[in-house]
Amino acid sequence: MNNRRVIPLVVYLLVLVLVFSWANKAFGRDLNQVPYSKVVELLRQEQVRKFVVEDQTITLYLRAPYEGETTISAALADPESFRSEMHELLQQQSDSGVLESYHFVPDKGFSAYELILPLLVVGLVLLFAWAMLMNRSNNSNPLNNFGKARTVLGVPDGKKVTFADVAGADEEKDELQEVVDFLKNPDKFTEIGARIPHGLLLVGPPGTGKTLLARAVAGEAGVQFLSISGSDFVEMYVGVGASRVRDLFEQAKKIAPAIIFIDEIDAVGRKRGSGLGGGHDEKEQTLNQLLVEMDGFSRTEGVIVLAATNRPDILDPALLRPGRFDRQIHVGRPDVKGREEILKVHARDKKLDASVNLRTVARSTAGFTGADLSNLLNEAAIMAARDNRPVLTMEDLNEAMMKITAGPAKKSHVQTRKDLKETAIHEAGHAVAIYHLPTHDPVRHISIIPRGQSLGSTWYLPKDDSSNLTRNEMYEQIVSLLGGRVAEALFIGDISVGASNDIDRATKLARDMVARYGMCEKLGTVSYLDGGEVFIGRDYQTTKSYSEKVAGTIDDEVKALIDRAYDQCRQILSDNRDKLYRVVDFLLEKESMTGEQFEAVMQGREAEEASATDLFDGFEETPEQQETT
Repeated sequence: MNNRRVIPLVVYLLVLVLVFSWANKAFGRDLNQVPYSKVVELLRQEQVRKFVVEDQTITLYLRAPYEGETTISAALADPESFRSEMHELLQQQSDSGVLESYHFVPDKGFSAYELILPLLVVGLVLLFAWAMLMNRSNNSNPLNNFGKARTVLGVPDGKKVTFADVAGADEEKDELQEVVDFLKNPDKFTEIGARIPHGLLLVGPPGTGKTLLARAVAGEAGVQFLSISGSDFVEMYVGVGASRVRDLFEQAKKIAPAIIFIDEIDAVGRKRGSGLGGGHDEKEQTLNQLLVEMDGFSRTEGVIVLAATNRPDILDPALLRPGRFDRQIHVGRPDVKGREEILKVHARDKKLDASVNLRTVARSTAGFTGADLSNLLNEAAIMAARDNRPVLTMEDLNEAMMKITAGPAKKSHVQTRKDLKETAIHEAGHAVAIYHLPTHDPVRHISIIPRGQSLGSTWYLPKDDSSNLTRNEMYEQIVSLLGGRVAEALFIGDISVGASNDIDRATKLARDMVARYGMCEKLGTVSYLDGGEVFIGRDYQTTKSYSEKVAGTIDDEVKALIDRAYDQCRQILSDNRDKLYRVVDFLLEKESMTGEQFEAVMQGREAEEASATDLFDGFEETPEQQETT
């Protein structure tokens, strides 16, 4: 343990012991103290058996009726005056035997203890104060560090990260390369009059590699890297956040050139005036200090701020203006080429079977982020190790994909024949409806094995990275979502709660088509809903921008769209009743069905003739695609 922390504690304890000891000695005799007049009265009434005078205190030993009480003491201003004044009375009572004895202790004179003890106490207090003053410079003292920024200097694991470790973000790396060039060779920019951006904001969905990009910039530039989370600034004590912001920038200026990285900046940078404390709450003071610090840079300081968020819509506009965060870099989900590169990076330390084709996996994981792909390979590796396999196979990747999207399989869960049949009819309804919808993504796997919270599942994976949905594609998604409920109504004669999630998704999709994307002819090309999530600090006082009449029309159009999709789905399933029953029979026998087996049934072939494939089947490139690549 540090001596600077031990010594003040020991001194403090010694001072307390001495003070309490001294106080007890000084005040312990005063517990039964009586006035001087009472002493004289007791003597004259012959109630005192004996007494002792020591220093300026007289201690009386009483007789009945006070004999049962404790002895009492009184303070004497001048013991010699008391002796001469009461001499006659004392002599009389002593001769008559009333006063058994009395004794005056001679004065001891000056006591060194009486001088040393106060000086010792004062000296110890001064020593303790000096130790505390010296400890202010010690960074291990939590009281002194309360207003200091809790930064991490360098990367947390000590591993240097470069752009070679970042895959699937080529354009983003090009944008950040300018920052690296400036930090390495600032003269090239300053000579021509260019000013490097003071701040760069990395915006994108969770898991797309924003933090990794920031670490790569520091690694490429070879400069100091200070990282901190937005939530580390704010405490319950007023002024702490602003103090930590000041300390953060002071640290960066001392070690410049440096990069400050603030992760999840929306925790401290949200719009002012949105808190319940009005304009004076702690978060707003912290944000104000951050705005001041970012606007106070000079061109030669060599400090650049990088920040990351997935909620740019709630950030304060003053934070996003040029001069603070001059540039926003959107880090989106990777395309198929980027996903393949990401998979190769995360597969470096994994043993893969020869059957594993990362390009096939990349083509079948449209919409996955870098974190999703890392998790996919990690789950597959865990499954291979659990089954004592030395390498990771495509079957492991297939099961990992199902586990991530729907949860682990509950094979030990016992279901009745009735429940299994209802689940099979529900999932077959989804699959048959999807098969007859031209623009819908194809079915890849059907299962009635419980996973997570669902009793069964139907997987359909996109073949490309297109994210621009048309009105017809969105409508056909609604039709496919209603497939399970329609199948229950047609072939069971009753409906269950199993379609609740499907109905929620279908209703939300229909409402977006009508009120957000302007896809309703009756309402026209007008958007009545914004595109963001509800932010309480901004939206809790807002009112609807449309009338109750329009709200009623929206509800009517949403219901009409759902009803039309329901009728179309019912027509599809009614026309393909026999094929749906064949799918149900196969599921009841095998519990799961691959996409190729499902297509064989729909085409009138025997399902057993099809090869038993998995979710990645059908994503292999054709010779023409390979040649183009």
